[in-house]
Amino acid sequence: VQLQASGGGLVQPGGSLRLSCAASGLILSTFTGSTLAWYRQTPGNQREMVAQIIPSTGTKYADSVQGRFTISKDNTRKTVYLQMNDLKPEDTGVYYCNVVIFGDDRNQLWGQGTQVTVSS
Repeated sequence: VQLQASGGGLVQPGGSLRLSCAASGLILSTFTGSTLAWYRQTPGNQREMVAQIIPSTGTKYADSVQGRFTISKDNTRKTVYLQMNDLKPEDTGVYYCNVVIFGDDRNQLWGQGTQVTVSS
């Protein structure tokens, strides 16, 4: 099982990026029944949750990205996305996708991380 993240890059403040994370090796029912999330980490700081999709509950966002970021998924492709709009320099960091299998924190998958840099 592998999570492959992509879509990071350099963007100016106010710009947009879309991150993708493809889950290979997961059967569909596992993908749809699991919590899907994006985290980010900046130098000297702990990894923080940015956005989540929780089955039967919905989506959840960090206060700092509410209204600017949107998490979504394509079950057919077993891919989770993070649309990031109105990017700010403080959004700079390494973004990781995360799957918590059936909501069990003891059974998690992490992607390899993709760098997002917001700078003029």
